[in-house]
Amino acid sequence: MNSQRLRNASDLLHAAWMDGTVIDALPETCRPRTREEGYAIQALLEPRSSLPIYGWKIAATSLAGQAHIAVDGPLAGRLLAERVVPSGGTIPPGANRMAVAEVEFAFRMARDLVPRPTPYGVDEVLDAVASVHAAIEIPDSRFEDFTRVGAPQLIADNACAHYFTCAGPTTADWRDLDLAQYRAVGRVHGRSECEGQGANVLGDPRVALAWLANELSALGIALRRDQVVTTGTCVKPMPIRPGDRVTADFGALGVASVTIG
Repeated sequence: MNSQRLRNASDLLHAAWMDGTVIDALPETCRPRTREEGYAIQALLEPRSSLPIYGWKIAATSLAGQAHIAVDGPLAGRLLAERVVPSGGTIPPGANRMAVAEVEFAFRMARDLVPRPTPYGVDEVLDAVASVHAAIEIPDSRFEDFTRVGAPQLIADNACAHYFTCAGPTTADWRDLDLAQYRAVGRVHGRSECEGQGANVLGDPRVALAWLANELSALGIALRRDQVVTTGTCVKPMPIRPGDRVTADFGALGVASVTIG
């Protein structure tokens, strides 16, 4: 697609996000047909923000997450700084048709991983990590039925990013832990509790982090120092409604919490 069609698609999605409305699908004239076109539309979100991006999210790293949005593999999206709520805070009120909370491992980077022809290995990516955090993502989509629009449009829709909460860095020696077998508990207090483990995230959240680094590298994008990567839900997405208090309990790795406005 030419630059004007990319801009038209971005304008429609951004307007829906800001207004809390939805669209059926992007018009044929500016609908992405490939993942690359979807990412080109998504990239136009960045200049709309007055702040550097906070980091990156990975959607659909678990079978449950893939089933939730009807795709067969992961998608990358941008975490916008103005959509990050401190742990213990409250998500601003507003429409959210997905209405789920996701419990996630998040990693903050210590140094840049720049684009290159050869893929990054998992150990190499982990060497560039500063800290691990308990996190909660509250996703949403700007599409009326996000289960039928397909991966390119969902990527254009910022991989269903909406709000994000991240606890402080763990003081535990996380590098000696088997994060694939590490268990986490998500709670919607007074209503539900769900347990999962790191293996639900592409087999290991460390593998998911490396996937993100390589996905960005292939797009010519650097994963920057201090950016946070949240690696996808390790529990089944938990239904939420206004007034709920949600926690992601990672034991020694920390606890993140947020209230739904």
